[in-house]
Amino acid sequence: MAPLTHFSTWVKTSWKKSVLHRAMLVAPPVVAILLLGFWKVGTRGPVTYYAATVEHGDISQVVQSTGTINAVTTVQVGSQVSGTIASLNVDFNSHVKKGQVIAQIDPAILKTRLLSAEADLANAQASVRNYEAQIETQRADLLAAQAGVDRAKSQLNEAELNMKRNKELFEQGIVSAAIRDTAQANYESAVAGVKVAEAQLEQSRARLKGVQANLEQGKAQVMQRRAAAEMAKVDLAHTTILAPIDGTVIARNVDVGQTVAASLQAPTLFIIAQDLTKMLVYAKTDEADVGKIKVGATANFRVDSYPRETFSGKVIQVRMNATMVQNVVTYDTIVEFDNPNQKLFPGMTAYVSVPIAEAKNVTKIPNGALRFKPDYTEEELKAIYKKYEIPYEDPRAQRVAGAGGASKAGGAGGQGTGGGRPSGDANAAGGQASRAFGGGAGGAGGGMASRAGGAGRMGPQIIWKRLPNKELQPIMVRLGVTDYTFTELRGVVGKGELKPGDELIIGQSNANQSPAGVGGRAPGTPGAGPMGGMRRM
Repeated sequence: MAPLTHFSTWVKTSWKKSVLHRAMLVAPPVVAILLLGFWKVGTRGPVTYYAATVEHGDISQVVQSTGTINAVTTVQVGSQVSGTIASLNVDFNSHVKKGQVIAQIDPAILKTRLLSAEADLANAQASVRNYEAQIETQRADLLAAQAGVDRAKSQLNEAELNMKRNKELFEQGIVSAAIRDTAQANYESAVAGVKVAEAQLEQSRARLKGVQANLEQGKAQVMQRRAAAEMAKVDLAHTTILAPIDGTVIARNVDVGQTVAASLQAPTLFIIAQDLTKMLVYAKTDEADVGKIKVGATANFRVDSYPRETFSGKVIQVRMNATMVQNVVTYDTIVEFDNPNQKLFPGMTAYVSVPIAEAKNVTKIPNGALRFKPDYTEEELKAIYKKYEIPYEDPRAQRVAGAGGASKAGGAGGQGTGGGRPSGDANAAGGQASRAFGGGAGGAGGGMASRAGGAGRMGPQIIWKRLPNKELQPIMVRLGVTDYTFTELRGVVGKGELKPGDELIIGQSNANQSPAGVGGRAPGTPGAGPMGGMRRM
């Protein structure tokens, strides 16, 4: 204990001295730490490479999308009248026939309305009959007035003749002036009588026309009341809800005793699917892929309920109506398929795969090799490229080109840069595709991420082959069809050759850093590329 006590005392004494003594006390351990860190950082540890084998076989390039299963014809059964649900005759999954009673709304109020409408109709019909009787009376009055006119005219002729006769007799001195004046007055009175009779005739005609107009109005009211009665009958009939088609009830939205209000729009009581043995998949296809899909193409899909089964159908339509969600444009691809056992239900999520290209008996390069870049310095890369007569390209230019080429794919599944690192969205797409199709790893499984990773580029690509002497050889290759796990080899540019069985590097790790695959991920993690045939070197 004594030496420790003396050392502690010496340290405290030295610390209390000048600043120079303090610096000399602290400097040695700081220098030792810096030297150790520089040695660890500056020394490259042993590198472990991960390889995948070149294979031979067939490649099928597909367009992958997610969609929803729907019935070919789905009818929403609503109510056109308001009321209380009195009874329900069907439930979920019930099979119905066209015209079958499926629900009943309480008809009491509408029956009362019908009785009221029928009473109004009877009243209007009675009014019409009354107007018809009045017309007959007015026609009789008109005939009487016409007879009165004729009588007045006859009296006028008689008065005129009498006046002329008495006038001639007065001029001959046979009758007195009083008789002449009386005859003249009788004539004028007969003229006035004719005018009165004619006025009465016109008055009778006017009354007849008025009653006829009332009759027409009464007939119109009868038609109006009849229409109201018919509407009341229709509303009463609408209290009985009938199945419009043969099908299966897939939704019931009401219960007995519930009140439905049809004032603004018809409430939906049931949803009936016409035929669940023939169904459709509405697949959302990215705009980058929609031009590759042709009507009549075979489509395969899987659902979560049956993950080990693959269902097939046929593309019957590619709809031109675009849908934009968060700046991602998609189009509906309609896939028709048979569902004889009714295993698949409306609303299920379908993971659709539509083959668009195929290559048979070709050399297959794992996509992970297309995204691998060794951890070499720029000088080392230049030397290796020169050795194998491959033109060197600035990695920064490659990254810019890769980002630009993958911008369209990035909208649906993530963008890729020169290193081929998929974004978070790309990993999500890859995970979904891996769950749906069981193929590849996350980054290669998502179609968008794979295109971003370089397999879909038009120009030659650089891959790294492991030689028997453990060295890595860069090989420039031309690519063809890809299934986002493997890509077709169409040819080698310059030196080198590739054949089935050769091993291509897809990832690396060393003692100073974590294992790095595609974009810094260890092989075997999501986004690290295919793992088939992976070996450590």
